[in-house]
Amino acid sequence: MDKDPNSFDYELLKKFCLEELGLDLFGVADIREIRQTFALSSSVTGRYDYAISLGKEVLLSVLDDIQEAPTSLYFHHYRQLNSYLDRAALQLSSWINARGYLALPVAASQVTDWKNQKAHLSHKKIGQLAGLGWLGRNNLLVNPVLGARFRLVTVLTNWPLKTDTPLPFGCGDCHRCQAVCPAGAIKDNQGDFDHLACFAKLKEFRDRGLVGQYICGICVKACYGSRRLEDIIAKGKNKP
Repeated sequence: MDKDPNSFDYELLKKFCLEELGLDLFGVADIREIRQTFALSSSVTGRYDYAISLGKEVLLSVLDDIQEAPTSLYFHHYRQLNSYLDRAALQLSSWINARGYLALPVAASQVTDWKNQKAHLSHKKIGQLAGLGWLGRNNLLVNPVLGARFRLVTVLTNWPLKTDTPLPFGCGDCHRCQAVCPAGAIKDNQGDFDHLACFAKLKEFRDRGLVGQYICGICVKACYGSRRLEDIIAKGKNKP
């Protein structure tokens, strides 16, 4: 029996997040080497050695209607997921505080500078350190099961927890996202993503009135992980 209290507390938190809060992804990262990059005061970040990364699935049924541009259906789903995650992060933070530890929820989509991809912290980087996925060619975090179809939120804490292990790059020879990117921003090699070209296309979508903020969803739809829309449709057809 594992008697490590850090491991026990980790499992306790994971069960609460997945079963009680209804989240789909949970991981813990040691952030001591990256917290100086956060757009928060050092007096605040210095209190937190760990970050809990939480994820919620983007539904395949919502992405189904996306072809060459984002849809209003996806836009509203995107906002609802962010709201769901923010509420879950607040509930988790209150739950942690009640047990005598500090917890600071950081909003799911509180970007301070879209063009230069600046925010209070990188949920993507923390999710990567927390073992939720690898940085894909599409510049998104890619999970083996969900692909890039999820949104993230982060809770910083001083609760000493067992941490997860980052996953190796797993895109292999898959280039589905690259083939459909309307901005041509996705390149062959990981790390060569053209974020300025991506931003220009997001701005175009917004300026055309398709959606109310900088989102796309085309490469997210292409990066579906091990769950395929066709398989789910077939499952429904096979029901007696």
